[in-house]
Amino acid sequence: MATRRKGPPTKLSSDAKKELSVVVPTYNETENLRPLCERLFAACKAAGLTIELVVVDDESEGSEETEKIAKALASEGYAVRIHCRKKAEGRGLSSAVLLGFGMAKYATLLCMDADLQHEPESVPDVAKPVLEGSAEFAIGSRHVEGGGLGFEWSMLRRVVSSGAKMLAWFLAPSTDPLSGFFCVSKEVLKRGEGKLNPIGFKIALEVMVRCRCKPIQDVGIQFQERNAGESKLSANQYKLYLEQLFSLYMATYGPLIVLLVILILLLLSANPRRGGYMALTSLLPTPRKLTG
Repeated sequence: MATRRKGPPTKLSSDAKKELSVVVPTYNETENLRPLCERLFAACKAAGLTIELVVVDDESEGSEETEKIAKALASEGYAVRIHCRKKAEGRGLSSAVLLGFGMAKYATLLCMDADLQHEPESVPDVAKPVLEGSAEFAIGSRHVEGGGLGFEWSMLRRVVSSGAKMLAWFLAPSTDPLSGFFCVSKEVLKRGEGKLNPIGFKIALEVMVRCRCKPIQDVGIQFQERNAGESKLSANQYKLYLEQLFSLYMATYGPLIVLLVILILLLLSANPRRGGYMALTSLLPTPRKLTG
């Protein structure tokens, strides 16, 4: 059973910014929107934050009900806006987040999932480094002090998650670069104009790399079990992730990668039958001999 974050409310420094736009992409999340909103506004009020919640909903069987819930919350006094995106306008998490960022009215932006795996009570903590100016980008991490899992993950999911994280090792200095719980300012986000790829679902990694965020700060969060509904991950999402990685590595290390390929081709062309092979293998470490 998932447990909520406990402890005193997050306190910001006196000179910190106090306004925050929270962007939540949704797709058939009717059961989660109200509890997310109520918990989010309660946590941010306790931390002294003025916030708005921007919901970007991709068309699904639950879209009509999602819109009703959002409008009901707004009528109850919550600063909630919703954009219901038709299929013809686009699909996918990353493009929904970027659309929400463009709609936001405050200078500091935070993205989180709608399924309550990202605890609303952790929003002030994740936003704090950016609001106080100590980091350009803050991201919720399971792998630093205060972070972890609030439920048991299967071995397969642990292996897949670790493998995906390792593939991004040289792109971003974060212990959890694939987290979807992050905060950045509009000023920093502007650096990525025309470069950010709206395809895929690892938008935090995309922003960290394309916007050249520095410093980046990890903030410990408890990643909880999905409250309701079904996961949106699919085999196609992993394919898109690999394509995204290739693009980001080329953008970051493009010239070095090209030089490495040229070097390998030159070594092989020295003597295709043997010399090139020997020259290439000479670059590799010599295996240790086994002793009986």
